[in-house]
Amino acid sequence: MMARLRLLYFAGLREATGVDGESVDSAAPDLAALYAEVAVRHGLRWPREHLRVAVDGAFARWNDAPREGSEVAFIPPVSGG
Repeated sequence: MMARLRLLYFAGLREATGVDGESVDSAAPDLAALYAEVAVRHGLRWPREHLRVAVDGAFARWNDAPREGSEVAFIPPVSGG
């Protein structure tokens, strides 16, 4: 089943994609597959094990299914300093 989602990118992911967000239609069964689609489309090199994912403002699990109309954020590690 296809879901329309709003994707948000932060820090290095924003720089790598060249955008801070985009709307996509995806039939990905879970957030891991959704990230895999995004990684291929944008040529991202971050393994998902190094990222956090959030849905509608709350941290989520990679095996959670995307929900129609949700906002999904991919968050790379942020270095402090």
